[in-house]
Amino acid sequence: MSGSAAPILITGASQRVGLHCAHRLLDQGQPVIISYRREREGVQQLRERGALALPADFSSEAGILAFIDELKRHTDSLRAIVHNASDWLTETPGNEAQVFQQMVAVHMLAPYLINLHCEPLLRRSTPADIIHISDDVTRKGSAKRPAYCASKAGLDSLTQSFAARFAPGIQVNGLALALILFNEGDDAAYRAKRLAETPMDIEPGAEVVYHSLSYLLDNPYVTGTTLTVNGGRHLV
Repeated sequence: MSGSAAPILITGASQRVGLHCAHRLLDQGQPVIISYRREREGVQQLRERGALALPADFSSEAGILAFIDELKRHTDSLRAIVHNASDWLTETPGNEAQVFQQMVAVHMLAPYLINLHCEPLLRRSTPADIIHISDDVTRKGSAKRPAYCASKAGLDSLTQSFAARFAPGIQVNGLALALILFNEGDDAAYRAKRLAETPMDIEPGAEVVYHSLSYLLDNPYVTGTTLTVNGGRHLV
């Protein structure tokens, strides 16, 4: 993928997949803007490489709109928006509504408002893309985290709606991810259980997400599609 003068916005890029993709885009000479919820080592790494890092709180409408205003103070165009910001909460008795509202705000309201308010910035770039990072769990549902799963399913629906709304000038697609990276605290038994869930039987790492992202950014004839990156998990 060749670099564009207009920056690519990646939300929630302070760690893991978002951080890796931001580094890889910078490797290609692509200007990058990231949002982050809290300061981490990865944020400083990206700053040192020339990325613009903007703090953001996507848990409320006010926080989302404040981020959009700040973003527009720094750029008048965008090559792409990659909605990677995510939260991972489990409902417990007494906090179900709070968790549901938080998941909807981060996974649906933030992409919804950012897409709407940043449409003019994207239309100043050719080509222009929006990519929603979703989760393969929406295919089956989740007994443990129904709020998380429902909000990610809503994000999948937004992919199709915005693809229809913004065509032909802006392509809108999604990535539905399954096992990509383990966490440092995951023990051997947990890792073995998760690896057994896919025919590929590997921890692929964040580079496979960057490959998928690059495919969507480079292909001029794909929109309204959610690309599954799950190692064949649906076959098991």
